[in-house]
Amino acid sequence: MTALFKMILMTFFIGATSVSALAQTTVAFTDQIRDTRGIALGVFEGGKLGNLGARLDRDADGALVHAIAATEFDGKSMNTLLIPAPEGIDAKQILLVGLGAEAGGLDDLTYQNMGGDAAQAAIAAFSDEFAFVMDLEGNALAQFGFGAKLGSYYFDKYYTAEDRQKSIEELTIVATDYRDARRTFRVEFDPVADAIWYTRDVSNEPANVIYPQSFVDRWTEHFDGLDNISIKVIDEQEMLEMGMGAIYGVGRGSKRPPRMMIIEYMGGRDGDAPVVIAGKGITFDTGGISLKNPPNMWNMKFDMSGAASAVGTIHALAGREAKVNAVAIAALAENMPGGNAQRPGDVVKSMSGKTIQIRSTDAEGRLVLADGLYYGDTTYNPVALINLATLTGSARAALGGDYGALFSRHEDLANTLLALGEKTGDTLWRLPLNDNHFKAIKNNVADVMNSGPGAPGASAGAAFLGTFVRETTPWAHFDIAGIAYSDKASPTKASPGSRGFGIRLLNAYVKAHHEDN
Repeated sequence: MTALFKMILMTFFIGATSVSALAQTTVAFTDQIRDTRGIALGVFEGGKLGNLGARLDRDADGALVHAIAATEFDGKSMNTLLIPAPEGIDAKQILLVGLGAEAGGLDDLTYQNMGGDAAQAAIAAFSDEFAFVMDLEGNALAQFGFGAKLGSYYFDKYYTAEDRQKSIEELTIVATDYRDARRTFRVEFDPVADAIWYTRDVSNEPANVIYPQSFVDRWTEHFDGLDNISIKVIDEQEMLEMGMGAIYGVGRGSKRPPRMMIIEYMGGRDGDAPVVIAGKGITFDTGGISLKNPPNMWNMKFDMSGAASAVGTIHALAGREAKVNAVAIAALAENMPGGNAQRPGDVVKSMSGKTIQIRSTDAEGRLVLADGLYYGDTTYNPVALINLATLTGSARAALGGDYGALFSRHEDLANTLLALGEKTGDTLWRLPLNDNHFKAIKNNVADVMNSGPGAPGASAGAAFLGTFVRETTPWAHFDIAGIAYSDKASPTKASPGSRGFGIRLLNAYVKAHHEDN
């Protein structure tokens, strides 16, 4: 068998059969320190130990305190140090983990980052044979576990060599008073971590595995067993019947036809208007006839990150049985050149009835969302409508990998989302949206154009989307082109690739402002 044939066979095999996701790391809480190769031990500032640390020190006849003092480990949060385990402790090495000045004295995000950073350091030091020994309790301990689970994520599905695999099955957290933290973690945080895990998985998959229909199949599988969920899928024929010419036009060049996936979670009161979250779901973006520059085209598999996070948010809400009505809309298409692809200069008619001149087929995300947003707005009369999209390179150029760009016509909603972004780590920066941006997309052939010379990219893209949302609907647009994925690790993301951006923020927003508690 030739090497080329093997490569072709493997590509076919992966694309045809690889639907299953990576198994999530589970987090277990206990008060027992079992025999293990390594211990990740929480240490407070000044080298102070809590009850569990003091117990280990007694086992070592005081040698642990002396060892910590000798290293001058300061115990500040986010600091770690690997030392040999003193005699008398049933471990070979100890990873010192800084817990800060006092138990429970830090904000939630810091405890999440602390947990993720400690998990990554422990996995690097011990592989999967270690336990966290943490003198934290309650919310602080639960937040630490949340961050540890997020930070342990690694997309190693396609590695064939065992020494390259970094996923672990379980994290064990040892604490004296762990029961309240375990309950909080299981009810509030683990469902959100699972949703982020699934979202990262779907976003990280190659485009021969995730395309519009397989996106639907994968998420349908993930929602199996969750209550109050109903799923509807609009195929290309129904799109034509419903007048969804914008999304259909983007997907018509691919052999893999477009889909619109609608997931309804009705955990609130009958008749309450839902929160609707829509996402751009371009499962691969070549640019279409307006072909992209080839060297960086490979990462266009991430162009469906907005749809993945929109659906992931609903999975988080359903997983923790939130008392709210919420809907996700994933506007899915593969943007390919071909004999049936739309061309620059074509005019399409959207579901709203507005006509759109195609100036660039590479400005396709706003087209699929034009129909997705209009459908969500008019079908559900939402209490809030929020969309996520890897929409423009200009947002990435302006904000880099530190912030998602926020656009809104609604001050209260924008201010709320900005504040929650800082609190949850899904940070946003507001960019302008005014009448000039709406004027910039006017066209002399159709009602609007999807791109144009001189139009300010990120703001014009936002204005285009806003054209298909009623002004009375509270609406916000997240342009996440610069922050949806990154090759750099962060405390709560070890693996290169998807961040699962927006889920922590939107979960917090729904919980604080729309749940019937």
